[in-house]
Amino acid sequence: MTLDEFFKENPKAALGFSGGTDSCFLLAAAHRCGADVRPYYVWTPFQPRFEFEDAKKLCDEVGVALHVIEYDILKLPEVRTNGKDRCYHCKKAIFSQIALAARRDGYSLIIDGTNASDDIEDRPGMRAISELSVRSPLRECGITKSDVRSFSHQLGLFTWNKPSYACLATRIPTNTTISREMLQKIEHSENILADMGFSDFRLRIISENTAKLQVTERQMQLVLKCRSDIIKKLSPYFENIVLDLTVR
Repeated sequence: MTLDEFFKENPKAALGFSGGTDSCFLLAAAHRCGADVRPYYVWTPFQPRFEFEDAKKLCDEVGVALHVIEYDILKLPEVRTNGKDRCYHCKKAIFSQIALAARRDGYSLIIDGTNASDDIEDRPGMRAISELSVRSPLRECGITKSDVRSFSHQLGLFTWNKPSYACLATRIPTNTTISREMLQKIEHSENILADMGFSDFRLRIISENTAKLQVTERQMQLVLKCRSDIIKKLSPYFENIVLDLTVR
Protein backbone atom coordinates (compact mmCIF):
# COMPACT_ATOMS: atom_id res chain seq x y z
CA MET A 1 0.00 0.00 0.00
CA THR A 2 1.17 3.53 -0.78
CA LEU A 3 0.34 6.67 1.17
CA ASP A 4 -1.84 7.81 -1.72
CA GLU A 5 -3.81 4.58 -1.43
CA PHE A 6 -4.01 4.86 2.36
CA PHE A 7 -5.45 8.36 2.24
CA LYS A 8 -7.76 7.45 -0.62
CA GLU A 9 -9.23 4.77 1.65
CA ASN A 10 -9.03 7.03 4.72
CA PRO A 11 -9.59 10.61 3.53
CA LYS A 12 -10.34 12.03 6.98
CA ALA A 13 -8.21 11.56 10.10
CA ALA A 14 -6.85 13.20 13.23
CA LEU A 15 -3.06 13.15 13.50
CA GLY A 16 -1.13 12.96 16.75
CA PHE A 17 1.38 15.66 15.80
CA SER A 18 4.74 16.18 17.51
CA GLY A 19 6.61 18.53 15.21
CA GLY A 20 9.19 15.81 14.55
CA THR A 21 10.40 14.59 11.17
CA ASP A 22 7.91 11.71 10.87
CA SER A 23 4.67 13.44 11.78
CA CYS A 24 5.65 16.53 9.78
CA PHE A 25 6.19 14.47 6.66
CA LEU A 26 2.98 12.54 7.21
CA LEU A 27 0.97 15.76 7.50
CA ALA A 28 2.55 17.25 4.37
CA ALA A 29 2.02 14.01 2.42
CA ALA A 30 -1.62 13.78 3.52
CA HIS A 31 -2.20 17.37 2.45
CA ARG A 32 -0.69 16.66 -0.99
CA CYS A 33 -3.03 13.66 -1.29
CA GLY A 34 -5.99 15.95 -0.66
CA ALA A 35 -6.89 14.26 2.61
CA ASP A 36 -8.56 16.08 5.49
CA VAL A 37 -5.99 15.41 8.19
CA ARG A 38 -6.17 17.60 11.28
CA PRO A 39 -2.99 17.85 13.43
CA TYR A 40 -3.40 17.78 17.22
CA TYR A 41 -0.46 18.80 19.37
CA VAL A 42 -0.72 17.82 23.03
CA TRP A 43 1.53 20.24 24.89
CA THR A 44 2.69 18.85 28.23
CA PRO A 45 5.63 19.73 30.51
CA PHE A 46 7.54 17.01 28.66
CA GLN A 47 7.66 18.99 25.38
CA PRO A 48 10.25 21.78 25.05
CA ARG A 49 9.26 25.08 23.50
CA PHE A 50 11.25 24.51 20.30
CA GLU A 51 9.20 21.42 19.43
CA PHE A 52 6.01 23.45 19.70
CA GLU A 53 7.51 26.19 17.52
CA ASP A 54 8.57 23.63 14.90
CA ALA A 55 5.07 22.17 14.90
CA LYS A 56 3.54 25.61 14.32
CA LYS A 57 6.07 26.46 11.60
CA LEU A 58 5.43 23.25 9.65
CA CYS A 59 1.67 23.68 9.83
CA ASP A 60 2.01 27.25 8.58
CA GLU A 61 4.12 26.07 5.65
CA VAL A 62 1.64 23.33 4.76
CA GLY A 63 -1.32 25.65 5.25
CA VAL A 64 -3.05 23.63 7.96
CA ALA A 65 -4.28 24.91 11.33
CA LEU A 66 -2.56 23.37 14.36
CA HIS A 67 -4.91 22.32 17.15
CA VAL A 68 -3.21 22.58 20.53
CA ILE A 69 -4.33 20.68 23.62
CA GLU A 70 -2.61 21.76 26.85
CA TYR A 71 -2.43 18.89 29.30
CA ASP A 72 -0.67 18.52 32.66
CA ILE A 73 0.71 15.02 32.33
CA LEU A 74 2.34 15.30 35.77
CA LYS A 75 -1.03 15.08 37.48
CA LEU A 76 -0.98 11.35 36.68
CA PRO A 77 0.81 9.44 39.49
CA GLU A 78 1.79 6.60 37.16
CA VAL A 79 3.61 9.12 34.96
CA ARG A 80 5.00 11.39 37.68
CA THR A 81 6.58 8.51 39.64
CA ASN A 82 8.47 7.55 36.45
CA GLY A 83 8.35 3.77 36.64
CA LYS A 84 9.36 1.48 33.81
CA ASP A 85 5.90 1.79 32.27
CA ARG A 86 5.84 5.61 32.30
CA CYS A 87 5.94 5.86 28.51
CA TYR A 88 2.94 3.57 28.19
CA HIS A 89 0.81 5.63 30.58
CA CYS A 90 1.99 8.91 29.06
CA LYS A 91 1.25 7.87 25.48
CA LYS A 92 -2.13 6.47 26.45
CA ALA A 93 -3.10 9.71 28.21
CA ILE A 94 -1.94 11.88 25.31
CA PHE A 95 -3.74 9.91 22.62
CA SER A 96 -6.84 9.66 24.79
CA GLN A 97 -6.88 13.47 24.87
CA ILE A 98 -6.49 13.55 21.08
CA ALA A 99 -9.30 11.02 20.65
CA LEU A 100 -11.66 13.09 22.80
CA ALA A 101 -10.94 16.28 20.85
CA ALA A 102 -11.06 14.49 17.51
CA ARG A 103 -14.45 12.96 18.20
CA ARG A 104 -15.83 16.37 19.15
CA ASP A 105 -14.49 17.68 15.85
CA GLY A 106 -15.96 14.84 13.80
CA TYR A 107 -12.85 12.68 13.28
CA SER A 108 -13.12 9.00 14.10
CA LEU A 109 -9.76 7.77 12.78
CA ILE A 110 -6.59 8.61 14.74
CA ILE A 111 -3.17 8.25 13.08
CA ASP A 112 0.42 8.79 14.20
CA GLY A 113 3.90 9.07 12.69
CA THR A 114 5.40 5.70 13.65
CA ASN A 115 7.53 4.56 10.71
CA ALA A 116 8.65 1.16 9.46
CA SER A 117 12.08 1.50 11.11
CA ASP A 118 10.68 1.95 14.61
CA ASP A 119 11.12 -1.06 16.88
CA ILE A 120 7.66 -1.42 18.36
CA GLU A 121 8.88 -4.22 20.64
CA ASP A 122 11.17 -1.74 22.40
CA ARG A 123 8.65 1.10 22.69
CA PRO A 124 6.07 0.66 25.48
CA GLY A 125 4.12 3.62 24.10
CA MET A 126 3.30 1.59 21.00
CA ARG A 127 1.23 -0.77 23.15
CA ALA A 128 -0.85 2.18 24.25
CA ILE A 129 -1.64 3.42 20.76
CA SER A 130 -2.44 -0.11 19.66
CA GLU A 131 -4.98 -0.39 22.50
CA LEU A 132 -6.54 2.87 21.32
CA SER A 133 -6.73 1.62 17.69
CA VAL A 134 -4.39 4.33 16.43
CA ARG A 135 -3.10 3.56 12.95
CA SER A 136 0.40 4.28 11.62
CA PRO A 137 0.30 4.96 7.85
CA LEU A 138 4.08 5.20 7.45
CA ARG A 139 4.58 1.81 9.07
CA GLU A 140 1.68 0.25 7.16
CA CYS A 141 3.14 1.51 3.88
CA GLY A 142 6.67 0.30 4.67
CA ILE A 143 8.15 3.80 4.81
CA THR A 144 11.38 3.86 6.84
CA LYS A 145 13.08 6.73 8.65
CA SER A 146 15.52 7.06 5.78
CA ASP A 147 12.61 7.26 3.34
CA VAL A 148 10.92 9.92 5.48
CA ARG A 149 14.03 12.09 5.41
CA SER A 150 14.52 11.62 1.67
CA PHE A 151 10.88 12.36 0.82
CA SER A 152 10.83 15.31 3.23
CA HIS A 153 13.87 16.76 1.47
CA GLN A 154 12.16 16.38 -1.89
CA LEU A 155 9.12 18.22 -0.53
CA GLY A 156 11.32 21.01 0.83
CA LEU A 157 10.34 20.44 4.46
CA PHE A 158 12.72 22.08 6.93
CA THR A 159 12.38 19.03 9.18
CA TRP A 160 14.03 16.66 6.68
CA ASN A 161 17.31 16.56 8.63
CA LYS A 162 15.97 17.39 12.09
CA PRO A 163 17.65 15.17 14.70
CA SER A 164 15.46 12.60 16.40
CA TYR A 165 14.23 13.90 19.73
CA ALA A 166 12.94 12.12 22.81
CA CYS A 167 10.83 13.96 25.38
CA LEU A 168 12.39 15.66 28.39
CA ALA A 169 11.23 12.90 30.72
CA THR A 170 13.74 10.52 29.14
CA ARG A 171 16.55 12.56 30.72
CA ILE A 172 15.46 11.51 34.22
CA PRO A 173 16.42 8.11 35.69
CA THR A 174 13.67 5.51 36.00
CA ASN A 175 11.95 5.53 39.41
CA THR A 176 13.05 9.12 40.08
CA THR A 177 9.96 11.24 40.62
CA ILE A 178 9.58 13.85 37.87
CA SER A 179 8.97 17.47 38.82
CA ARG A 180 8.21 20.49 36.66
CA GLU A 181 11.32 22.21 38.05
CA MET A 182 13.51 19.29 37.01
CA LEU A 183 12.14 19.39 33.46
CA GLN A 184 12.71 23.13 33.25
CA LYS A 185 16.33 22.75 34.37
CA ILE A 186 16.91 20.25 31.58
CA GLU A 187 15.17 22.35 28.94
CA HIS A 188 17.04 25.55 29.84
CA SER A 189 20.37 23.69 29.92
CA GLU A 190 19.79 21.99 26.56
CA ASN A 191 18.78 25.32 25.02
CA ILE A 192 22.10 26.77 26.16
CA LEU A 193 23.99 23.84 24.63
CA ALA A 194 22.04 24.16 21.37
CA ASP A 195 23.01 27.84 21.20
CA MET A 196 26.66 26.75 21.47
CA GLY A 197 26.23 24.67 18.32
CA PHE A 198 25.47 21.23 19.75
CA SER A 199 22.93 19.07 17.94
CA ASP A 200 21.63 15.54 18.39
CA PHE A 201 22.72 15.46 22.03
CA ARG A 202 21.23 14.70 25.44
CA LEU A 203 21.78 16.08 28.94
CA ARG A 204 20.74 13.42 31.43
CA ILE A 205 20.29 13.86 35.16
CA ILE A 206 22.43 11.60 37.35
CA SER A 207 21.57 13.22 40.66
CA GLU A 208 20.04 16.47 41.86
CA ASN A 209 23.25 18.44 41.20
CA THR A 210 24.94 16.36 38.50
CA ALA A 211 24.13 15.90 34.82
CA LYS A 212 25.73 13.77 32.10
CA LEU A 213 26.30 15.20 28.61
CA GLN A 214 25.99 12.80 25.69
CA VAL A 215 27.10 13.94 22.23
CA THR A 216 27.94 12.31 18.92
CA GLU A 217 31.56 11.49 18.07
CA ARG A 218 31.83 14.38 15.64
CA GLN A 219 30.95 16.87 18.39
CA MET A 220 33.44 15.64 20.99
CA GLN A 221 35.91 18.32 19.87
CA LEU A 222 33.23 20.97 20.37
CA VAL A 223 32.83 19.81 23.97
CA LEU A 224 36.54 20.36 24.61
CA LYS A 225 36.47 23.72 22.85
CA CYS A 226 33.45 24.92 24.85
CA ARG A 227 34.36 23.22 28.13
CA SER A 228 34.69 26.41 30.18
CA ASP A 229 31.52 27.93 28.76
CA ILE A 230 29.57 24.73 29.40
CA ILE A 231 30.61 24.69 33.05
CA LYS A 232 29.96 28.40 33.50
CA LYS A 233 26.63 28.64 31.71
CA LEU A 234 25.15 25.46 33.17
CA SER A 235 26.33 26.22 36.72
CA PRO A 236 22.98 27.85 37.69
CA TYR A 237 21.33 24.48 37.05
CA PHE A 238 23.96 21.84 37.89
CA GLU A 239 27.04 21.86 40.10
CA ASN A 240 28.67 19.08 38.10
CA ILE A 241 28.62 18.25 34.38
CA VAL A 242 30.23 14.96 33.35
CA LEU A 243 30.89 13.75 29.82
CA ASP A 244 29.74 10.35 28.56
CA LEU A 245 32.63 8.91 26.54
CA THR A 246 30.42 6.25 25.02
CA VAL A 247 29.73 7.43 21.47
CA ARG A 248 26.02 7.76 20.71
